[in-house]
Amino acid sequence: MIHLHSSSTPEEARLAFRQGAVLPTCGIAHGYAQANLMMLPKDAAFDFLLFALRNPKACPLLEVMEPGRTLPRTCPGADIRTDVPLYRIWLHGKLVAEVPDLMDFWRDDLVTFVIGCSFTFEFPLMDHGIAVRHIDAKRNVPMYNTSIPCEPAGDFHGNMVVSMRGIPGSQVAQAVQVSGRYPSVHGAPVHVGDPSAIGISDIAHPDYGDEPILEPSDVPVFWACGVTPQAVVMASQPEFAITHAPGHMLITSKRNLDYMV
Repeated sequence: MIHLHSSSTPEEARLAFRQGAVLPTCGIAHGYAQANLMMLPKDAAFDFLLFALRNPKACPLLEVMEPGRTLPRTCPGADIRTDVPLYRIWLHGKLVAEVPDLMDFWRDDLVTFVIGCSFTFEFPLMDHGIAVRHIDAKRNVPMYNTSIPCEPAGDFHGNMVVSMRGIPGSQVAQAVQVSGRYPSVHGAPVHVGDPSAIGISDIAHPDYGDEPILEPSDVPVFWACGVTPQAVVMASQPEFAITHAPGHMLITSKRNLDYMV
């Protein structure tokens, strides 16, 4: 059995995923940035690039790869087709498969977008004494569809997805400050407090990830999430797309500090 943990290196984690390990990546490879993925045929890629540039909070770009390229600059030696624990295959906006590698689905016209992930600032939160409860519980982060509209671009439109962490009320300001130092991986929260104000009707049942953990003193804090492109795929219905499965990220070789301002 493969064991991955906070002291695993990105290379060890990616090798484990290449060999078939499937698990959420939160809490793995302390100190290294994680990333969301969006892969689209070249003829749809410009519209999505424009969408990401218009919505940098939800889709902060770390890298855009040339059509057919499989070796990302953000993680030398990696293969974008095999080194993520779980991928999703989409046809006309419908999820048709979840697979541990893309060898049966890869196309030479695919442009890969590597998008910042809030898992990157979870270790900095913990380094400042702020508990990240889903990591402590070895769960995936809870994620929710919202009523917050993204700015459309070309054929792409949809609402923002957010991740939620329960933060003790006395530490919310510090959590905002710490995460705000990482604008390339979603930065500061988009909402604090009442979930219904952003269209979330039942916080106990997330749309993606695992059930949240909220202690009595916690305030729900919501960050823009890199699952937003998947909600956009469902709304916009492109002919073909590939994404990561929520919470199953690309662990890059970039240090968290590379994205701190």
